Amino acid sequence: MIHSAADKRFHQLMLHFSQEQDLVRRAELEQSIWHAYGSECAVCVIDMSGFTRITERFGIVHYLSMITRMQLTAAPLIKEHGGTLVKFEADNCYATFSDTLEAIRGCIALQIALDTGNRLTDENHEIRIACGIDYGKILMPHAADFFGDCVNHASKLGEDLAEAGDILVGATAMQRVPPESGIVTAATTFHLSGVQIEACAVSYS
Repeated sequence: MIHSAADKRFHQLMLHFSQEQDLVRRAELEQSIWHAYGSECAVCVIDMSGFTRITERFGIVHYLSMITRMQLTAAPLIKEHGGTLVKFEADNCYATFSDTLEAIRGCIALQIALDTGNRLTDENHEIRIACGIDYGKILMPHAADFFGDCVNHASKLGEDLAEAGDILVGATAMQRVPPESGIVTAATTFHLSGVQIEACAVSYS
């Protein structure tokens, strides 16, 4: 779906790149694409937990109402902590932050806010999330989507590896967090699809 003139230009460049046979010209096109649409930042992927269990028990309307509450809570907290909301997709939230520390603090604030709200409702309406964070280069053809290794890594951490209440940060991304920040983590290793993933689990209260 073409969102804007910039998005159309991105698709044209990608098509041109895919059809270009000259290796030097391909390299030049790739550099142009990164120059126009690339940036470096922390990526955060947030996933709501319990979709299958809750939907099977209470129905999709019930779960969609919970997604709405999650979105209304997440959007202002992401902005408050210096982040940029990229998109909500199903029960996931995708955002960028200038660096890893800001992303961690935003996720901690969201976990605490949702936990506080859960104390005021019954367990059937409790919203629990898992968060994955990584840092690296991304391509952003328009304001509502992005691509990159760090997006993939953050998705794996938040959607596949983290459990409800977890905040998992890629080990390399965690190295960007100053020791004086006060962030407490525990190193952990995961194996997913034959790949070893080093991460840090953030402790918070």
